[in-house]
Amino acid sequence: MYNQFEQSVSASIFALRSNKVRSFLTMLGIIIGVGAVIVITSLGAGAQSLILNQVKNLGTNLIGVLPGKAEDNGPPASAMGIVVTTLTYDDMLALRDKKNAPNIVDAVGYTKGAGTVSWGANSYDTNLSGTTASYLNVENAKVENGRFFTEEEEKNMARVAVLGSTVKKELFGESEAVGRKIKIKKHTFEVIGVMAEKGMVAFQDYDDQVFLPLKTMQKLIAGVNYLGIIRAKVDKEENIDQAMRDVEATLRDRHNIADSSGENDDFTVRSAAEALNMITKITDALSYFLAAMAALSLLVGGVGIMNIMLVGVTERTREIGLRKAVGASNFDIMSQFLTEAVIVTLLGGIVGIIAGVIASYAAASLINFSGYDWEFVISPASVILSAVVAGVIGLVFGIYPAMKASGLEPVDALRYE
Repeated sequence: MYNQFEQSVSASIFALRSNKVRSFLTMLGIIIGVGAVIVITSLGAGAQSLILNQVKNLGTNLIGVLPGKAEDNGPPASAMGIVVTTLTYDDMLALRDKKNAPNIVDAVGYTKGAGTVSWGANSYDTNLSGTTASYLNVENAKVENGRFFTEEEEKNMARVAVLGSTVKKELFGESEAVGRKIKIKKHTFEVIGVMAEKGMVAFQDYDDQVFLPLKTMQKLIAGVNYLGIIRAKVDKEENIDQAMRDVEATLRDRHNIADSSGENDDFTVRSAAEALNMITKITDALSYFLAAMAALSLLVGGVGIMNIMLVGVTERTREIGLRKAVGASNFDIMSQFLTEAVIVTLLGGIVGIIAGVIASYAAASLINFSGYDWEFVISPASVILSAVVAGVIGLVFGIYPAMKASGLEPVDALRYE
């Protein structure tokens, strides 16, 4: 049995080497298909890692409170761009109160917008973040030059501003920014600080922002009296669930919501862990979908193998007749053609894996060069699965040509021209 298998392999390799161009064309579909699966799974894993790391960089002990109720663990309406005005400055102060939420270390409120900032002849379109003095503590942010505004400045509508590092460079270049006067919507603000560079976190550019005292932002710039989001810092990760329950109870009491089931809530409380979970599920589903789409090209490659092998059967009809005339059985002929199909697909799979790994590495390097912290990830499972699927496709799509070859009558095959 072993000798018979060895002969089939030897005969198959000889036949493939005798028709190099046809063999390569047969492998090409498998190479492209396997390579596409490797690249897409790698990019999917890299994208997932990037997103999860960015969320983790915000802090795993943070709780986010957004206005509006979320349905079925999905995002609240405010996250979809719909304006909801149910969160206030006093809500944030209530969450800081240890009587309401003992495990909350601090909380920060935000009102965000966009605007043009100018200094002299220089102007720059950027993001405006009205926030509280607790921003540094909750977000683990640092000031590089100058200082951040105080609680007194926050409450008294002080016209002071802290620049992100990108805004500072765009307006002042290498010049000193602290102490200068800038204009936002015809209002003059004194620059009191410049933030340390932080980069992109959770797809938000922390360096491309101007930070203003919350009340100043609300009254002078945005013309609103509500918050876009509240973030609360919990003392320990193991206390997050309790802190979330305390936050919900506090806000229900303040908003006169008697129902404790959450059905009538006008806010949504989410933890970083829940965000990570949701993002993982979404990115996993997207990766599987894209990998499935790429795997369809393997089926196309399988059809190509079958078509080219059928052509090969026709071209080698006399060879089949001679082999049968000297004693080769139908099983011998079938096993040879099946072996050829499997060898072609396995070789194509190996080349496709190598090409996919190289392409994935090149893509990861290019993305890293663009400024993103992108991990080069190759899943062993995707490599093994690609090789196995390639072999199975060769076996499945090689059966019909092999059966056709083995079914030829020796006399008819010898007479074939």
